[in-house]
Amino acid sequence: MSEDHYLVGLDLTGRRVVLVGGGSVAQRRLPRLIGAGAAVELISPHTTPAVSAMADAGEVVWHQRRYTDGDLDGAWYALACTNDAEVNAAICAEAERRHVFCVRADAGTEGSAVTAATGRHEGLVVGVLSGGEPLRSAAVRDNLVEALHTGLISDAAAPEIGELPGVALVGGGPGDPELITVKGRRLLARADVVVTDRLGPRELLDELRPDVEIVDAAKIPYGRAASQEVINSTLVERAKAGKFVVRLKGGDPYLFGRGFEEVLACAEAGVPVTMVPGITSAFAVPALADVPVTHRGVAHEVVVVSGHVPPDHESSLVDWSALGRMSGTIVLMMGVERLGLFAGALLSAGRPADTPVAIIEDGTMPTQRVTRSTLDSVAAAAKAAGVRPPAVTVIGPVAGLYRG
Repeated sequence: MSEDHYLVGLDLTGRRVVLVGGGSVAQRRLPRLIGAGAAVELISPHTTPAVSAMADAGEVVWHQRRYTDGDLDGAWYALACTNDAEVNAAICAEAERRHVFCVRADAGTEGSAVTAATGRHEGLVVGVLSGGEPLRSAAVRDNLVEALHTGLISDAAAPEIGELPGVALVGGGPGDPELITVKGRRLLARADVVVTDRLGPRELLDELRPDVEIVDAAKIPYGRAASQEVINSTLVERAKAGKFVVRLKGGDPYLFGRGFEEVLACAEAGVPVTMVPGITSAFAVPALADVPVTHRGVAHEVVVVSGHVPPDHESSLVDWSALGRMSGTIVLMMGVERLGLFAGALLSAGRPADTPVAIIEDGTMPTQRVTRSTLDSVAAAAKAAGVRPPAVTVIGPVAGLYRG
């Protein structure tokens, strides 16, 4: 078969597609066929657990037997995905007789069709063929889709700069610029105004167009409460002036990030908001420090707690006595300054003195540092080590699992 393939899109909705073979190749190909609405019939005596789950869910019809001649009767499209070359050749031969295009997974150029390396971007399907070099196709596909996601390549059908509505509330992740979501990075590339703070991924600001206005929310004066009011008004005013505003926050905007306050302010002013969740520092930072917040047989519960106010403060909403009685994991955010008070409250409520504690400073960043201690001595250990915020503190048996 010629290596100069004709690239085309098939409408398979409701049409019979036969896939022979239930192994890892089928596991890769089936989701896109199902997503295209094809009436997929799978022929194989055995399948992987994932393929079997698709059949159990009714997404494909599984004929639990070997291929026999005649199985392609009435098919619009066929895929020979077994690990037997003779069977795959027989499937392709039947397909040729019946004028059914057929993909042969083990020898792509010997089928009458080949599967392009495909990727998606906002309703756009990108397909790449390379004449029998699948690794090359996949590499080019990955680069194209990444460039579209990040805005490096413009999607002509997407809104131009300045045409996107309102505000995008983007969770930037725990600090490493590579941990922002694909959607967050793409919207950031289209921003007219970026309102950011010190915990957002700072390196990404250098990738912005030179005409983008950057508002440093961390430097707004008059204290924290007043700062939030000014941030809210900044978002609303810039958006109403016709600018597309990205509010870039560290971690996830809805986990102690005051993100919903900003959403409410925009909603009250009639400004539309696009919410883009972020990877939360509460879980990502411990993970990168080899501290799993759960572990089988060790912790069946995780509580994320704000350390913004001390345990006995009238505005505290945390039941510290209940936390002291639990045996699972406590992830303490913003708790460095009052660490001794929080440890004392947990000890008084019954937490064992030798409960492991890990404090991770500057999580995901090159300056990341981990201080390990126990609940009864963590405050002294933090002071001796000179621990400074931002830091995530993990309290519980999981903090003592790492032995490196």
